[in-house]
Amino acid sequence: MLILSIESSAKPVSVAVYSSVAQLGESDAQPNNPSTDSKLLGQYFQNNGFSHSRTLLVLAESLLKNLDIKPIDLDLIAVSSGPGSFTGIRIGVSAAKGLAWGLDIPVCGVSTLEAMAYQTPKPGVIICPVMDARCSQVYNALFEWRDGTLHRLCDDRAISLEALATELQAYNTPTLLIGDGVTVCEKSEHFFGHNRNHRTPPQLQRYQTAYGVALAAANTPPTSATDLEPSYLRPSQAERERASKG
Repeated sequence: MLILSIESSAKPVSVAVYSSVAQLGESDAQPNNPSTDSKLLGQYFQNNGFSHSRTLLVLAESLLKNLDIKPIDLDLIAVSSGPGSFTGIRIGVSAAKGLAWGLDIPVCGVSTLEAMAYQTPKPGVIICPVMDARCSQVYNALFEWRDGTLHRLCDDRAISLEALATELQAYNTPTLLIGDGVTVCEKSEHFFGHNRNHRTPPQLQRYQTAYGVALAAANTPPTSATDLEPSYLRPSQAERERASKG
């Protein structure tokens, strides 16, 4: 199964082509753990700000061309459907729906946070994806790898830095912070100043990628383009301002 995956939920944008041994609607040989026969065929990554509307499809077209893969060879379009930037999510979801409709193939929307956990297969730590949600909050979920399987410890949420730091202190396990929200956490008095169990990867490994999206999609049932919806977790700034005015 050939998966074209899209990640545009934050400032970086990336596309990838992943070859999975799983059939549509099935997990890989070991649930949540990609088979050794599955592999990343290629990935393009760009991190120069929010230019996704003009770069996303260009990156996808170039990647497929250089891999000598025709669009009709694809079996699934995967996309991070949120949480994250409202504009970035809309662009990615719209592109995925358009490609899936045009090729008459299924689509798979996956949690941005779960995709980050999939691309970080590190046992013995709590995987803590964090994305800057502004207003002293981060988008977050917690995961743990056990026996080669990814386990979700809580739902995706928008949570304050203080509340997240307090929650993490209850785990007697080191925490691996990943995502663009790491910078926000590093600047927060609630994190590294009081808890030395927090770890961070090198900067190049912090960002969410289309590769992680493909790994998550290989373990998520596909759907039709019509049913694909973004997951924002909370109202947009404009909606919040409108509500505050009554």
